[in-house]
Amino acid sequence: MTPEPVTPDPVSAEDLAVLAEQLGRPARGVVAVAARCVCARPTVVRTAPRLEDGTPFPTTYYLTSPGAVAAVSTLEAGGVMREMSQRLDEDPDLAAAHTRAHEHYLAQRAELGEVPEIEGISAGGMPIRVKCLHVLVAHALAAGPGVNPLGDEALALIADVWRPDRCTC
Repeated sequence: MTPEPVTPDPVSAEDLAVLAEQLGRPARGVVAVAARCVCARPTVVRTAPRLEDGTPFPTTYYLTSPGAVAAVSTLEAGGVMREMSQRLDEDPDLAAAHTRAHEHYLAQRAELGEVPEIEGISAGGMPIRVKCLHVLVAHALAAGPGVNPLGDEALALIADVWRPDRCTC
């Protein structure tokens, strides 16, 4: 099944103010809001593959919601990334789906421009391991269910604490 294309919202001055509040600093390289919580505040931003200062930036989808970031950080601290990486080694179907997520991520970034220094490199450890659940969750929220299986799984694991259909702002 081919995933639906991501259709991010343009970023407004109000969005940038919210992002600065969420991040505790001005957001860098934001080209759009890729996902919003139910109260319409940014949850995930889509960033340029090259920042304003010329630095390559592979993190196309960046999780900004403080509640989501905290919930995912708890998963990371609990060793979920290691378990997921081990499952990638043991489950060829999961590994193939993770590779498809990597390819989708790369295609989404390529829409924003090519950066030779990061060609073929997505984020979050894709396609061979799990290095950053925040990226996988951001991608899952931006792309929708079924595109990033481990991002979807992480969202299910944090649903008691944070989910995009319940405002915690």
